[in-house]
Amino acid sequence: MPATISSLQELSAATHACRECPLGAPATQSVIGEGPLHARLMVVGEQPGDKEDLAGRPFVGPAGRLFDRAVAQLGWSREQLYVTNALKHFKYELRGKRRIHKSPAQREAEACHHWLESEIALVGPEAFIALGAVAARSLLRRPVAVTRERGHWLEDPAGRRVLVTLHPSALLRGDPAQKAAAWQAWLADLSLASQVFEARARAARR
Repeated sequence: MPATISSLQELSAATHACRECPLGAPATQSVIGEGPLHARLMVVGEQPGDKEDLAGRPFVGPAGRLFDRAVAQLGWSREQLYVTNALKHFKYELRGKRRIHKSPAQREAEACHHWLESEIALVGPEAFIALGAVAARSLLRRPVAVTRERGHWLEDPAGRRVLVTLHPSALLRGDPAQKAAAWQAWLADLSLASQVFEARARAARR
């Protein structure tokens, strides 16, 4: 592991070569985040999925498209956000020729945590959205019951603000009869982060 990471290009190369847990070897490539450096808001998911592993980009699969729909409905722009995952490699099991997502073990998330911290140091966001329990635990450094703690601003050990909510994949897997209600509740959670952009707009008017 390099002593310091000074660019996203270096981070990409270092994570691609990482074998600190078993996930790196079978993955196509590592997937770090994308978005503007110095973005005010960083969105953190769990891990790359099948589409992300193949494309080398985060949030481009079905869950990512649902997230993009929410971003549009909230009046945000994806270009305002830095989006990434707590883990940088895709964990899966083969079923025939299909690669099926597997939830990462805690030891795998811990092995990847310093890469996430390197990414945070490069981007320097003011606040975070944690999508799901793995992301929330990685940021807050403690177990998080997402259904109980969602929709609230919390603080990580460094005093950084973290908004916890569901991962969009949870909505895709949810009860179809509850789909509309789940969508509105998720939007309500995410909408709390609008204050991050509103603060910038107020500062610009001064």
